[in-house]
Amino acid sequence: MKILSFDIEISDVFELTPGEDMEKYAPFHISVAATAIDGGEERLWFSEDAEGTPALNLTKQGAQEMLDYLAQQQDEGVMICAWNGLSFDLKWIGHQAQNMEMAAQIALQSYDPMFQFFNQKGYPVGLAKVGAGMGIGQEKLMNGADAPIEWRAGKFDRVKEYVMGDCQMTNLIVRAIQEAGEVRWLTSKGTVSRESMPHLKTAQEVITDPGPDQSWMDTPLPKTKFYQWVQDLNLVAAESNAGKSEDAGSEDLGPLFQ
Repeated sequence: MKILSFDIEISDVFELTPGEDMEKYAPFHISVAATAIDGGEERLWFSEDAEGTPALNLTKQGAQEMLDYLAQQQDEGVMICAWNGLSFDLKWIGHQAQNMEMAAQIALQSYDPMFQFFNQKGYPVGLAKVGAGMGIGQEKLMNGADAPIEWRAGKFDRVKEYVMGDCQMTNLIVRAIQEAGEVRWLTSKGTVSRESMPHLKTAQEVITDPGPDQSWMDTPLPKTKFYQWVQDLNLVAAESNAGKSEDAGSEDLGPLFQ
C-alpha cells in the first residue's frame, strides 16, 4: 500500500513548564503543513500575503484544501499516516478549516503508529527516538517548539524544510515498522528497546482495541485524550476492556510527542 505522511507546524509561541499540558494554550493555528508520498509527490501547505510572503497562518480555504487532498488520497487507497496525527495534527487542521467532522472522518481511517504504540505500552514515544531506534538515517532538523519562533522571524525556508523532513522521517519509520514487524526506540539510557507490532492498524481499530495496563503508573495519560475531540462528535465506538502492557515508561517526550 502506498504511504503518505503529513505534519503541521503551529504559529503559537508559548513556554511549557515540565509536565504542563500544552492544551491549556489552545486553540492553535497552523503556520505551515506538509504532505509527502513515499517515493512520490511532496507538497507544502501555507498561505501568502499580498506581497507573496508566507502569511502567519494557513487560511481556512488552505486548510480545507489540505483536508480535501488527504480525503482524496485516502479514498484512492493510500495509507495516510502521521506521528500523533490523531490527537494533534488532524484536530487542528479541522479547526483551521472549520470542518471538524471531515477531519475526524479522515483521522479515524488514518494510521498513527505513535497512538498504536501508546495503546500497547501505556505511554507515548517521540518520533526522533523511534527514528534512532529503527536506524532510518534521518534526523529531526529542529526542536518543534522553535518552529513558531523561526516562522515569525521570517525563517520560512528553514521551517518548511523541517516540516517536510518530519514527513519524510515518518514515511521511513512506517516502512521500517512494516518490514521489521516491531517498533524500536532509543531510551534515555542509550539502549534500544523494542515492541512487537506485526501490522499497523487504523486509528479506529486502535480506539476499539483493549487499552493498555497503566496500573503501575502514578499519573497515567488517559487513552481518551488522544481522540476525545472525535468522540465529542459521536463518531467513535467505545474501547474494549483494558488489556495489559509490560515494562517501563517513555522518555524525552515533547509536547507534541515528537
